Formats: sequence, structure tokens, C-alpha cells
Amino acid sequence: MSAPAANCPNCGAPVVFRWSSAVQTTCEFCHSILVRTDVDLKKVGEVADLPPDASPIQIGSEGVYQNKSFVVIGRIMYAYEQGGWNEWHLIYNDGTSGWLSDAQLEYDLSWLTQPPVSQPLPAHDVVNRGKRFEWNGKIYEVTSITKAHYQGVQGELPFQYWDKADAVFADLRTTDGDFATIDYSDSPPKLYLGRPAEFEELHLKNLRQFEGWA
Repeated sequence: MSAPAANCPNCGAPVVFRWSSAVQTTCEFCHSILVRTDVDLKKVGEVADLPPDASPIQIGSEGVYQNKSFVVIGRIMYAYEQGGWNEWHLIYNDGTSGWLSDAQLEYDLSWLTQPPVSQPLPAHDVVNRGKRFEWNGKIYEVTSITKAHYQGVQGELPFQYWDKADAVFADLRTTDGDFATIDYSDSPPKLYLGRPAEFEELHLKNLRQFEGWA
């Protein structure tokens, strides 16, 4: 896998991408938010200090799920009325990418999915609990709608995501536990299909160490 490199246009520090398809990253030295166009980098902002959290996952954590290894290369943080959560951007050993949602010790893996043309995603102001969709042969039902506040980014992302404020997410479930999320933070909205995972199923290593851990 190639690892394109450049220099931060703000401080001159080297910036090496773990994923060749990354569109946005943050400079580890000056915390500039950088958007990539081919091999050129443009500073578009500066990331604020992210609020503390108790997640053991960090940039560079590695894991394996269903015989596919992955590494964590980016993060988006959100807050809502009941707390907050991380969306970790993963790159798999076959070059594909996905997401690991990390909320109060609950973990969900998901992947961007193109909805069928015959069933476009509803606008956020008309989606409601109980509405059903069929994707990939499974019936998903809307179980909750969450209004969240964007708190910051870290590392490499597959899209530009530095000037957000608030976002709306519709979460859906199947009867056998699979889930889906309609992400309204962009237009048109995006669909992610996935499944929950136990922490042990992820076989994680290179985790954050907290005081008092053995």
C-alpha cells in the first residue's frame, strides 16, 4: 500500500498518509486541518483540543474482525444530550475503509453503502421512528433519531469534515441485530450498514494505557 507524503503548509512538518485515498488529515505537530488535492496540501483550519474521553482506542490501534485486519487512522467526535461518542475511521488490509462507532463501551462496525435508486433516503425532516427500509435483503426499522454536535476531528478521513456544527443521524435495526445509520451531516445523506461487535471480537492492540491499568 502506498503511503503518499507531503509537508504541512503551516509548519513544514512531514505529513505521511497511512491511506492513499485520504482526503483530509491533521498535522500532528501544529494541529492544522489539512485538505489534500493530489499531492498538495491546503490548510483549511485548526483543530481545537479534543475533549477528554475514556476510550481505550486511539490512532494507530490495530485489530482483526472476521479475519480482516485493520488499523485506526482517523476519528470524528460527537456529543449529544446523553453523552458523546467516537467514530473511528478504519483502513483494512485489502485497502477498503470503514467505521467503528465507540459509545459507552458499545461498539458497532459499519461501511458506506449505496442505497437502491428505487428507494432513495428520506429527508431528515420527514424520517420518523418505525419507518422501514429493505437493504441487501434485510428489513431495517428506524429506532431513534439523534441530534448531535460535532466536536472535532483527528487523523485521516475519506472526506472533508472540518467545518461542521450540528448533525442528525437516524439509526435503524433489523430483528436479528444488524444496524444501519443514515447520516444527514452532508447532502445528499449517506447510508452506512453494519453490525454490533463485542470488544473481544475486535482483537485490538496498541490501545491507550490509563493509570492503574496492569
